[in-house]
Amino acid sequence: MDASHDLNRLQPWPDHWRGGGFGGKARHMKQLSRRSFLGLGAATAAVALVPSKAFAATAGKAGGLAAERGLSFFHTHTGERLATSYCAGGEYIASALTDVNTLLRDFRTNKVKAIDPSLLDLLFELNGTLGTAQPFHVISGYRTPETNAMLQEKGGSHSGVASHSLHMDGKAIDIRVPGVNLEHLRDAAKSLKIGGVGFYPASNFVHVDTGRVRYW
Repeated sequence: MDASHDLNRLQPWPDHWRGGGFGGKARHMKQLSRRSFLGLGAATAAVALVPSKAFAATAGKAGGLAAERGLSFFHTHTGERLATSYCAGGEYIASALTDVNTLLRDFRTNKVKAIDPSLLDLLFELNGTLGTAQPFHVISGYRTPETNAMLQEKGGSHSGVASHSLHMDGKAIDIRVPGVNLEHLRDAAKSLKIGGVGFYPASNFVHVDTGRVRYW
């Protein structure tokens, strides 16, 4: 599906989200304009990708997470920002997940895909480990197969772009965090022992995903 929209400048990451926790009533802090979506059908389909009340806890992984969870993003390519509470009372918030899906779309093709909520939980845990109030700076979220193939061809054998990249499944993200040393970001991600962690110092980002545990 296609998406064309503005993300208005949002409030900075609230202090009570710092360190991966919430204090007080959960808030869904988003200012995402829907009026410029290309048609109501696309917007409806985007919402339909996410159940309205999907339980946030998954067996053996997210059960120990806080019931109230939020994240903040800045997209380095589009300049869009989003700060949102994506889980309240132990349940994912469908509208918040739709906003995340839109922010993390393939910006080259404007295609949107549902992002794995477990990836958001991974980022939430990573933020808690880092103890930072800074938003995640996004280099790459979802990629269409066409974009993935283009990046792989452009970068050649040393591109680091996998043929079957988890970016194409909405299960991977490339990030950096202002004020956080890249090696420290990598080590913090590895300490979670959740999914894959790739280190790309030449491009100044760390890759994390919800696949099998592996490091490169």
